[in-house]
Amino acid sequence: MNLEQVHKVADAILYEGYLLYPYRPSSMKNRQRWTFGGLFPPSYAERAGEPSSFETQLLMTGANARLEAEIRFLHLRARELPEAANWQEAAERCVVVEPLSLAGLLTRPFAERFAFSSSRDAVYRQEHIQGNVEISAARIDGSASKLTIRVANQTQLDLPENTLRDEASMSALVAAHAIVCVKDGEFVSLADPPAELREAAAQCANRGVWPVLAGEEGSRGCVLASPIILSDYPRIAPESPGDLFDGAEIDEILTLRILTMTDAEKEAMRTADERARQLLERTEALGPEELINLHGVLRDPHRGAR
Repeated sequence: MNLEQVHKVADAILYEGYLLYPYRPSSMKNRQRWTFGGLFPPSYAERAGEPSSFETQLLMTGANARLEAEIRFLHLRARELPEAANWQEAAERCVVVEPLSLAGLLTRPFAERFAFSSSRDAVYRQEHIQGNVEISAARIDGSASKLTIRVANQTQLDLPENTLRDEASMSALVAAHAIVCVKDGEFVSLADPPAELREAAAQCANRGVWPVLAGEEGSRGCVLASPIILSDYPRIAPESPGDLFDGAEIDEILTLRILTMTDAEKEAMRTADERARQLLERTEALGPEELINLHGVLRDPHRGAR
């Protein structure tokens, strides 16, 4: 299965809210990350009312199905800047679950721990993270099964009572989500299940993420469990030249605002974060036709309708 299209959507989720216009450390709203789906260490999560885990339940068919999964999130790292004493950047993390058979999961749940070590050098500080992935399955009837996936932050920290969210975020699974693919089987849309599975779909419990069919429209081999609620087969608009980290804004407006920045503002953006630098260079390289495409597109609202 070609996962390129799925990963494009997943990457947009991963970095949604990571940086906001004007993309500079001097901006107050960039002193913290506005990402979705953070899983915090249990000691902090319980005290602060934040989640430490997510759980998703999926329906699938195929007695001989085999599953693969990716658990993806950002692992923050801090560095000091003149404009922001605790500027936070991020490294991408991916925990790959090797192929599992449905038959095996029906008799024995899967559980695996993962860890990423702390590191410190002259520039960056990154704290350790520990977590756990659990996958189990239960038969619904002769052809359908329910799959349950739980991801938990198990980082043990002795945090003071006055610990700020930014510091706890250093040991969080930021923008955590899951991509699950199946071979020799099919996933069932929870938003539009077949009549015989509507009751089973209504009983699926999803906490912290919502699973949607992903990939080519009509395919049923992949699910994206996202902390942002999406519809089945989400897409990145083909007119979008790249991620602006703020899906609630209009690409054209943000693009034009970036182009009107002063040289000093652009330099602050360029040196703040590698992704900010890439965004600036990509925006400055846009041609007239690409800018016109951002102005507006008329699409058939009935496309894909039954």
